[in-house]
Amino acid sequence: MLDKKNFITLAKTVAKADPKAPKAYSYNGQDFSYSELNETLRREFQEIAGTYALYRENKNLVFSIIEETLTDVLPQRVVQNYGQFAEVKTFAQGDRPMFRRKIDGTNRAKQFITRVGLAGNYEVFKLAKSSESFEVPTSAIGGAAQIGFEEFLDGRADFAELVNIVMEGMDDLIYEEIGKALEGAINQLPAMNRVVTNGFDAASFDELVRMAESYGNVTIYCTNEFAVKMIPQEAWRYTEAMKDELYRTGRLSGYRDKNVVILPNAYKDVIEGKEKVIDPSFCWIIPSGADMKPVKVAFEGDTLVDERANRDWSREIQVYKKVGVICMMNNAICVYKDTSLSKEGAFNLADTVHNVVVVDDGETQSI
Repeated sequence: MLDKKNFITLAKTVAKADPKAPKAYSYNGQDFSYSELNETLRREFQEIAGTYALYRENKNLVFSIIEETLTDVLPQRVVQNYGQFAEVKTFAQGDRPMFRRKIDGTNRAKQFITRVGLAGNYEVFKLAKSSESFEVPTSAIGGAAQIGFEEFLDGRADFAELVNIVMEGMDDLIYEEIGKALEGAINQLPAMNRVVTNGFDAASFDELVRMAESYGNVTIYCTNEFAVKMIPQEAWRYTEAMKDELYRTGRLSGYRDKNVVILPNAYKDVIEGKEKVIDPSFCWIIPSGADMKPVKVAFEGDTLVDERANRDWSREIQVYKKVGVICMMNNAICVYKDTSLSKEGAFNLADTVHNVVVVDDGETQSI
């Protein structure tokens, strides 16, 4: 059985590894797949918590491993997915989560900060002229995973799966806050910096690009749904490299000579499939002089883990973490909205599934 230090190292390695990569980890010249790493972690957890008696004896160690893993890996997961768009910092418990902003002649007193509380309440305020830093208030978020007692004893569920379930749930909560902050900040921009159309209008979009470009080199941030709308309609514009990229990805990595960063997205509720975490109708055009990372994410303190025993003897593992998210905009940033991709008009997985026709033994049924 591994000692605590090496156990935690293994847990963090599994949490950071890419399940799809053929080689998830290398050590001393030997390559390991994700399944090999995960199976090793399973065996180690079975050693300390494979029975109820062992779990009861070692649960503080189990909690400690989960806490240290999440504290280290969760911010890295956010950086991995949103690092080009968000500045992520970790702070000790009780420290004021402070971020610094750039001050120059073009953006002094023109910065707008939007913070969205985790309860959905927006607070908008302006920075004073002399301000060089600002605080990101944090709130508690939580995730939970339930393991049935019999499943646990039979080995059909284990803590390796639990860690992943909780991690994904907390990821989604943070991404949802990023989406809220971005949408809440849009109305703080001048009217001339915003365009709303039904569909993609290249002329209007190019005008926003030119406006933002006057402040610095432009980067375009959007979801994949929006990126496919920016493909040139005239076939004569396609180079062989563009044709190859379109065939492989369905979109282009650039718009004219501007870099396009694709924001990852997911459904808030995978079962219902009615609403995306990041509204795909929005596209942000951000120059380098406007602070290239308008989203600020603060993690405060350690991750805390506890359990609750249910009446059926199942164990609900609960995780607590303090996180703050704000969005900082200024009058150099532009936003384009394609209402055909909005929450109301976008592809709805649930409606599509409900309209599927199933043929069973010669009878047609709608579900």
